[in-house]
Amino acid sequence: MSTVHASAVLVGAHAVLIRGPAGSGKSSLAFALIRAAGISAVPFARLVGDDRVHLEAAHGRLLVRPAESLAGLIEIRGLGIRRLPYEAVAQISVVVDLGAPEAERLPAGESAVAAIAGVIVPRLAVAPSADHLSLVIAALRTEDSGH
Repeated sequence: MSTVHASAVLVGAHAVLIRGPAGSGKSSLAFALIRAAGISAVPFARLVGDDRVHLEAAHGRLLVRPAESLAGLIEIRGLGIRRLPYEAVAQISVVVDLGAPEAERLPAGESAVAAIAGVIVPRLAVAPSADHLSLVIAALRTEDSGH
């Protein structure tokens, strides 16, 4: 099991791993996804972990767990550290890389996946100026057309 500087949210049946440099908005995106469930933009959302999460490959799947000391805690800018209900484990369905300089309008196949602990996972590279929440919701609610 490895520990990474990232946040994770279970959205419906899909866990989203949110990576990016310090200050890129990982915690803000995690909280925005949780809020999106309150307005039915997504069916369900619950925090898995914020700031540091544990990743583990198991039977071809990538699992994420909160760091024990941070379980149920999230940083909300302007409020500080807050407590939320959380999931103890979830299967990663998509990796979101915030502030990705290689983000493209129409991403090529090789940039649309990430290999983590030997598991290939769909990847969304998000430019610094992009609307993070809308892109993640669109990725979760639509399918790749294959074009």
